[in-house]
Amino acid sequence: MRSFKIYLATGCVVLCSLISFYQQSIAGPRTGAYHQYFVSVTGNDNNPGTRISPFKTIKKINRLHLTTGDAVYFKSGETFTGTLIISGVNTGNRSNPIVIASYGKGRATISADSLRAVSLYKTSYVTIKNLKLVGSGRKTGNRENGLAIINCENIKAENLDISGFQKSGVLIDSSSHIRSYRVFVHNNGSAGITVEGRASKKDSKDIRIAYCRAENNPGDPTRLDNHSGNGIVVGHCTNVVIDHCTATNNGWDMPRIGNGPVGIWAYEADSVTIEYCLSYHNKTSKGGADGAGFDLDGGVTNSVIQYCFSYGNQGCGYSIFQYWGASPWHDNVFRYNISENDGTVSDSRAGIHVWNSSGDATQFYNCKVYGNIIYNSKVAALSFSEKSKNNGFDFYHNIFVGKDSLIKGIDSVGKCKFIGNDWWSIKGGFNIHSIKSFKKWAIQSGQEQQDGKIVGLNKRPKFKRPGKASLTTASQIGTFNGYRLPPGSNLGILVTKM
Repeated sequence: MRSFKIYLATGCVVLCSLISFYQQSIAGPRTGAYHQYFVSVTGNDNNPGTRISPFKTIKKINRLHLTTGDAVYFKSGETFTGTLIISGVNTGNRSNPIVIASYGKGRATISADSLRAVSLYKTSYVTIKNLKLVGSGRKTGNRENGLAIINCENIKAENLDISGFQKSGVLIDSSSHIRSYRVFVHNNGSAGITVEGRASKKDSKDIRIAYCRAENNPGDPTRLDNHSGNGIVVGHCTNVVIDHCTATNNGWDMPRIGNGPVGIWAYEADSVTIEYCLSYHNKTSKGGADGAGFDLDGGVTNSVIQYCFSYGNQGCGYSIFQYWGASPWHDNVFRYNISENDGTVSDSRAGIHVWNSSGDATQFYNCKVYGNIIYNSKVAALSFSEKSKNNGFDFYHNIFVGKDSLIKGIDSVGKCKFIGNDWWSIKGGFNIHSIKSFKKWAIQSGQEQQDGKIVGLNKRPKFKRPGKASLTTASQIGTFNGYRLPPGSNLGILVTKM
């Protein structure tokens, strides 16, 4: 009997060790004192919160003092009602963040009804992952953002599915060192993902949004004074990278007639990089003047959009905009991108649209646009608004293809410099402002000349399969060959990094 007790005690020690090891394997490697809490609808808030005896509600979790290395796991396949709140008294550290996640197969759901699903406020080193956040709908009761990250540092949001919120699926406000990976934001109102601050470009900083998808975020029905229905929008921020993201079918129910929503864009921001992203079939407001696939808008500086693909957007593919009252827009780059049949609904009527409502070229200067393919079998390749004064705008080594006239708008074309581009009008070979001869246009405009010689081209590109893009995710950009040039084409040097 004594030996049996010894074996039983030894077995219990081994079993407890295995359970502890299993729980640690869920949460990842941790050191020091920490707690793991489990939540299930079959639990009880008077339980100890273990996997075997879990808590029941979000309210119980909100009452806990979470700290370095602690983790909360909601049972997959179950729905938990309320708002999860992690505030300043709950913080992790670099090695051992607080973790909020699901356990079991699949995802748990946090159903917020009219409220936020998760609110992170003045906290740091928190990872939230593998959850589904659901609101009651942008027109059916919800008035909030899905995941709100406000005045925080070192937050990771990964593998989330967020829908049904009137504002943004994810709001990052006045925060730094934020990472948003593989987040699917859909069927929200104002935007899929928003980065914001109070007033300064330094308010939010050091942010990466990667491998995310913003789809079917139609618009905020209560926002009547400005745009809504954006895919991913970042403002009042510095050092932001948006890469390998997809935005589609956003903006189709924006209630305001005026400026339109954009798939992926920035405003009042510095050092933003948007790269390897896909923006397609996004809508703009009825009668809207703008909207786009991609945009560097008012007050953006030292930023770049590169290696992106835009097609079938009702607004232009790429907006180069400066609005009245914004800080100066300058030193930005658009390179090695593709636009296909964009701008068929908005005032742009082109793949690239330039607009400056400030009326002051000293507020809108130094832009390089090179190595891009702009193909448009429906409208023009380039468009200049009546208000588009600029200084130091250079377009070189691009391929511009338009239905008929290649450039819409006249006033500011002469202020720009066009060098070494290829121009092709599908209808007649060449047409800019009713001039049907490329050589005549070059001489009269002073464009496409260097050292007294014409350096631009007027050749049909002979792309492999133009105008037939069917990409649905950013991961397909690298394998799409519709704009491959034939072997030996002397146009290849223009877009060698595509």
